[in-house]
Amino acid sequence: MVKKLLLISVRYGAIGGILGIILLICMYYLGRHPMLISPFLDFRLLLFGIFIFFTLKEFRDYEQQGVLYFSQAMIGGLTVTMLMSAISSLLLLLFGTLVKSFVADYIVQVTAYVKSFSTTDIERIGKEIYERNLKALPATNISNLAITYFIHGLVIGFFVNIILSVILRRQPKP
Repeated sequence: MVKKLLLISVRYGAIGGILGIILLICMYYLGRHPMLISPFLDFRLLLFGIFIFFTLKEFRDYEQQGVLYFSQAMIGGLTVTMLMSAISSLLLLLFGTLVKSFVADYIVQVTAYVKSFSTTDIERIGKEIYERNLKALPATNISNLAITYFIHGLVIGFFVNIILSVILRRQPKP
């Protein structure tokens, strides 16, 4: 049964990863840099939710006759999360390498955002940390952004997976 779960998870994870990069590219070309969106408002919350839900539902209803253990749900959901994050991050790396303005736009927009901080915000962060981060921005490259995107995807997907694993699990009736 684990093999079936992994096959279903790989299918949904691959589709989700490709759809994720398509949405990211669309957002970029529509004028909203996708790397500047808060992880709490990220479109991947919805994307992970949809693909993990359908993975677990398909496995539970069609392969397990309505039974899904929490451990199975976690394995399936984590597989989807890992694949979606890995595929979209690798394709982001490729996109950022081909489209040089992607990283340049990011640096310009983040620099403008950071420079708009009030003195109260700077004091709260710490003047040294603020200046160090501002000086480090020009050295940002697509690899940094892809790794950050991958890690954020894992974190977002992990929490979505826990919630859906609890909701969709069903124990066999005695």
